[in-house]
Amino acid sequence: MTTTTSRGKPSGDAPLVLTQRRIWIIFSALIAGMMLSSLDQTIVSTAMPTIVGQLGGVEHQAWITTSYLLATTIVMPIYGKFGDVLGRRNLFLIAIALFTLASVGAAFSTDFWTFVVFRAMQGLGGGGLMILSQAIIADIVPASERGKYMGPLGGIFGLSAVAGPLLGGFFVDHLSWQWAFYINIPIGVAAFLIAWFTLTLPNKKAEKKIDVMGVILLSIATTCLIFFTDFGGSADHGWAALETWAWGIGLLAAALLFVVIEAKAADPIIPLGLFKNKVFINATAIGFTLGIGMFSAIAFVPTFLQMSSGTSAAVSGLLMLPMMAGMMGTSIYSGIAITKSGRYKGYPIAGTVVTAIAMLCFTTLTAQTPLWLICVYLFFLGAGMGLIMQVVVLVVQNAVDPQMVGVATSTNNYFREVGASLGVAIFGAMFTNRLSEKLMEVFSGAGAGPEDAGRATATLDPETLSQLPEPLRDGIVTAYADSLAPVFWYLIPFLVVAFGLALFLKQVPLSEQAGMVARGEAIAGEEAEAVEAAQRSGGVARPEAATQDEPDSGSVPVQDPKEQRNS
Repeated sequence: MTTTTSRGKPSGDAPLVLTQRRIWIIFSALIAGMMLSSLDQTIVSTAMPTIVGQLGGVEHQAWITTSYLLATTIVMPIYGKFGDVLGRRNLFLIAIALFTLASVGAAFSTDFWTFVVFRAMQGLGGGGLMILSQAIIADIVPASERGKYMGPLGGIFGLSAVAGPLLGGFFVDHLSWQWAFYINIPIGVAAFLIAWFTLTLPNKKAEKKIDVMGVILLSIATTCLIFFTDFGGSADHGWAALETWAWGIGLLAAALLFVVIEAKAADPIIPLGLFKNKVFINATAIGFTLGIGMFSAIAFVPTFLQMSSGTSAAVSGLLMLPMMAGMMGTSIYSGIAITKSGRYKGYPIAGTVVTAIAMLCFTTLTAQTPLWLICVYLFFLGAGMGLIMQVVVLVVQNAVDPQMVGVATSTNNYFREVGASLGVAIFGAMFTNRLSEKLMEVFSGAGAGPEDAGRATATLDPETLSQLPEPLRDGIVTAYADSLAPVFWYLIPFLVVAFGLALFLKQVPLSEQAGMVARGEAIAGEEAEAVEAAQRSGGVARPEAATQDEPDSGSVPVQDPKEQRNS
């Protein structure tokens, strides 16, 4: 069986010559884009208390995170699908430009809600940078070689998680919070220029009607999901509130309508056929369950570290360094090892075991747990993550037709974000509710009345904590530890489920062709090197693929990947 794929370029144009040198040049553009997006998130999280204080939005500060998360999650499937249909180069440039221009707007915002709007615009760009980077790697590098490239991409997040708090703290302490966004301008301009000159990927034209209703319904469903979890996890509403479940009903209705529309759409934004692929379902389910478990832990631990150490956000961010070191180490190691062996199944299995062990260790947290021991736990948590996250993306990309790499990548990331939203909201509510009760007990025990205890609980921060008497300070740290440690018990079952899914993950031979090569849009390997050598010497060397007679509609037959692996 063969399928037909468009060359994605005018008839007669030579395909892209993917030499190793060109691959590394394109990879540099992707690194620049990923650095722009990931560094911003960690810088802003450090500067957020100062931002909301100066812009007068302390009581609404959750909107800064919610607006960015909502925008990012909505556009992930859109970038993935449109990249498959229209080509990824222009979309990548648009994502960088959106993010950079939104950074300028955020830096010059004079009121809170204008700032929130620009943060949402940043999310529209940030979601594209993440998805398109992963999809472009699949376009230019075969699955059998992709691990050694995806490892460093994962390492960028580790680097940003350390550098971000340090830079954010420096800007707030010595310059102004606006510098958290000024810094994006030169990085964004540099990333745009690098991508403009190096990201030589073909543009395409849509051959089928764009699934507008699918985009709208998916956006509505995602919005309802984010607000359902946001309302449910907040103290002002909670899971019993009518308005919380109104969002839940809206989510269910939009999701059902989305499935109906996608089943009839000529070119659906998320093809339902993906969910007939057992490897895709398994890998995406692993991402979803890990999103619930691991991202919840990552969200809570920094708060405990900051309060227990009594240091600033910038300094306490250094305490997350072991986790990032573990994640970068295993991410790069697993990528290189998969490239050498061609086998990936063992890494998600090992990763879920290591992560579950780290989570068990976190259940023992007390106010007396030494910081060095917490750092050891964090190292193993990061090491477990590094063995899973990038590997799961590789598995998904390898399991689908080259024509669907973008939409498969974005769908996998989308469900991971959905899991993270649910996990942080549900378990965050458990943590904060327990914490509020215990802090009230601590302040009441110190002689404060109910009103004063409530005010002290609501306004507690590390600086205030450091000024309190030692017995009261010890009681507060104990309250944090006693509230957080039990939450990890609830996260462990999700890691057990992820372990079970990893055991049944099918080992599929890794493709030897890059996505663009499989689609007839590029040549690689020895043929590409020969063409480039001829061009450098002044000769004319047209790739064989470009001189052959093309079938009607500018299409060429491409063997189904499954046939390639079975032949």
